[in-house]
Amino acid sequence: MIEIVEDDADGWSTVGPDLSGVVDRAAMAALGTVTGEVVVLLTDDAGVRDLNARFRGRDTATNVLSFPAAEGAGDLLGDIALASGVCRAEAEAQGKTLADHLSHLVVHGVLHLLGRDHEEDAEAEEMEAEERSILASLGIADPYRSDAQA
Repeated sequence: MIEIVEDDADGWSTVGPDLSGVVDRAAMAALGTVTGEVVVLLTDDAGVRDLNARFRGRDTATNVLSFPAAEGAGDLLGDIALASGVCRAEAEAQGKTLADHLSHLVVHGVLHLLGRDHEEDAEAEEMEAEERSILASLGIADPYRSDAQA
């Protein structure tokens, strides 16, 4: 199950009326056959900056944060938070729709909840390949193509 919490409706309004559908399709595609609950917080830059400062010690907004659930959390896989302003600016800079960029970041966040990482080069290559495949299944162009910023 995907629970979507909108904390910045104005910031995400350019995605269009199917905002929850965009998030749900991306999360479900990333989960594949894995079952469990994911909470997706669609907030503003200040909300993500606060979370980033409190939980990661970084006093800055970023596009997406993933918080895997603790052991014993039942069906909860974890939480994802996305910053509307950062995501919108990245989408514009990369020549993408906000919906496609949001889809990519939701997939990226869910993969982190499933234990994927990109700290090492080999891990990054594997995770990016998985993202490309999932996004292609949704009809979304390769976010890592040479004319896009990663």
